[in-house]
Amino acid sequence: MLRRTLLSALAATPLLPGLARAQGNAAPWPNRPVTILVPFVAGGPSDIIARTIANRMAQSVGQPVVAENRPGANGEVAARQVMRAPADGHMLFVGSIGVFAINAALRPNLGYDPIRDLSPVTLAVTTPNVLVVNAEKVPARTLPEVVAWLKANGGRASYSTSGVGSSDHLTMELFKQRTGTEVTHIPYQGGAAAATDLIAGNVQLSFQNLGTVATHIQGGRLRAIMLTSATRSTVLPDVPTAAEAGMEDFVVTSWQALMAPAGVPQPILAKVHEAAVAALKHPESVQRLGAIGFDVVASSPEEYRTFQQAEIARWREVVRSANIRAE
Repeated sequence: MLRRTLLSALAATPLLPGLARAQGNAAPWPNRPVTILVPFVAGGPSDIIARTIANRMAQSVGQPVVAENRPGANGEVAARQVMRAPADGHMLFVGSIGVFAINAALRPNLGYDPIRDLSPVTLAVTTPNVLVVNAEKVPARTLPEVVAWLKANGGRASYSTSGVGSSDHLTMELFKQRTGTEVTHIPYQGGAAAATDLIAGNVQLSFQNLGTVATHIQGGRLRAIMLTSATRSTVLPDVPTAAEAGMEDFVVTSWQALMAPAGVPQPILAKVHEAAVAALKHPESVQRLGAIGFDVVASSPEEYRTFQQAEIARWREVVRSANIRAE
């Protein structure tokens, strides 16, 4: 009798928060719509990758999957929202090398830790950066001509980036160090906005992800000078690598990855990974992304975490040796 009374009382008692979370974690995934947060404006590389994953994932998991743009502070605004979200796999996060590696190297007071506060899902894609100029503002067609034009302009030229601490920002800062040139930095909230103002002539040049500017180069709206990859791209076979253009040891590969809040239970993380990798490796995804310069990787969470840690260490050394500071 006493045992039945005790069990009845327990059944009527609200679950403690920890127990409630544990039971919630055990629920099937997904059991409601999934949001993939994008830390930049629409149209840039992170947005493209997030929507590619979302569209295919929605078809396989039986729930809506929506990409939502939340720009600000080169990813920090979105990262803070993700790290506060329930660790149940219903809030995911697609971001760039800047958000998941360079920020940690560049900004000592960063409001999130990309290792501690986020769970790795997969390294989605890699892509080189490409040095592009506004053809109407910059007459140069080769790297030596660009350097000569910049020096002749005495620091009056400006360059656009997808944000402070992005790969395109640090790539240009390294370029300035290597060439002895001065260019004014104009940051934007994403690569698409940076490319738009470059096309409009409000800035004169930029290092942008190949996937962001490939169609603009092919359409003649921008002129490509060189790629930061070790080999030429099939998307732009006539554009030389940095080494071919005359700048040795200037290889920078940008990348996009998918993460989740820290603490997502392993069974749920495995399901998220499986759905995301299937979306990325779908033949239509590979073809579409490849056509604009993205190489699909779709790694395991463990492989991505190892890669991410190495990238943070690499960029921390670059920032230190070049004395680059957040603006």
